[in-house]
Amino acid sequence: MTETAPVKPIPVTVLTGYLGAGKTTLLNRILSENHGKKYAVIVNEFGEIGIDNDLIVESDEEIYEMNNGCVCCTVRGDLIRVVEGLMRRPGRFDGIIVETTGLADPVPVAQTFFMDDDVRTKTELDAVVALVDAKHLPLRLKDSREAEDQIAFADVVIVNKTDLVSPEEVARIEDIVRAINPSARIYKTTRSGVDLARVLDQGAFNLERALENDPHFLEHGHEDHACGPDCDHHHHDHGHDHGHDHHHHDHDHAHHDHDHGHDHHHHGAASPIHDVTVQSVSLRGGEMNPERFFPWIQKVTQTDGPNILRLKGIIAFKGDAERYVVQGVHMIIEGDHQRPWKEDEKRESRLVFIGRELDREKLEKSFNACLATA
Repeated sequence: MTETAPVKPIPVTVLTGYLGAGKTTLLNRILSENHGKKYAVIVNEFGEIGIDNDLIVESDEEIYEMNNGCVCCTVRGDLIRVVEGLMRRPGRFDGIIVETTGLADPVPVAQTFFMDDDVRTKTELDAVVALVDAKHLPLRLKDSREAEDQIAFADVVIVNKTDLVSPEEVARIEDIVRAINPSARIYKTTRSGVDLARVLDQGAFNLERALENDPHFLEHGHEDHACGPDCDHHHHDHGHDHGHDHHHHDHDHAHHDHDHGHDHHHHGAASPIHDVTVQSVSLRGGEMNPERFFPWIQKVTQTDGPNILRLKGIIAFKGDAERYVVQGVHMIIEGDHQRPWKEDEKRESRLVFIGRELDREKLEKSFNACLATA
């Protein structure tokens, strides 16, 4: 979308999380608090959200209006149809929140907003937010791949119910989340008490905006979130760090590369919890040759697509004055020039894969083969 576009697309937040993680509490806050914004909340089953009837102004068959100007409606059938219905209503929304049921895979929901042209002209996928129950997460990860996928796929992770566990356990949960997804923003809350402004309209899915808000987005676990108390001992293997900047919290390296020399197929070995099967591979290098890079990334996503949950990166192409941003969801990948490299910016390429059974060595080798100097 260019600056001259008549109407800014409405940001869409996809909310995932297991039953009991606190989604209902969060949604109820959106629907009832006096936050001065107008949100549309799309839920799978309206009945699940215990909304007091006195908050509802008027009901037509699918869309309920709240006293605070928000509306709530149910997905019966097709998400696209529901969104189009909302778009036809008078008055603009500040945002749309789509709740996925506890077990649902957030991917198809995200893909709807990432891919469908009609929906895309009016809306824009803003962030995938996963709510995690600090008390039950380790158990969830044992018995369910979906719990892991939700974290792997998220742009923002809210670790909720932190009051029910010790500070050490909260730190461990944070380590687990980081191990699965090094680039997600993490907020710790009790009773879903996160500031809505920090979750909605964040531009976190949109890599360009995420990078504008935080230029180091792909490098580390954000500076402003405290490192867990046991962070230091992860850093003992910086020798393998291929010359990265050491002053960053380098979470992705810290939690992943410390078994570098031993076991190159990494069956989740890097994770603080042994049941986790998702891992991330962070690659970085100098300027790329576009004639090698594009066929390579195309091939990787076609062959490993089902195993790649998310990929995101900024690429510096030789002879190209602009940063190229690439974003992928499974096999769907898209890229775009973003903005010119600044004078003082190091022109380097960074790419993060989050997925299962990723062959780190092969990815590193083939990535390096795309370097302009290769």
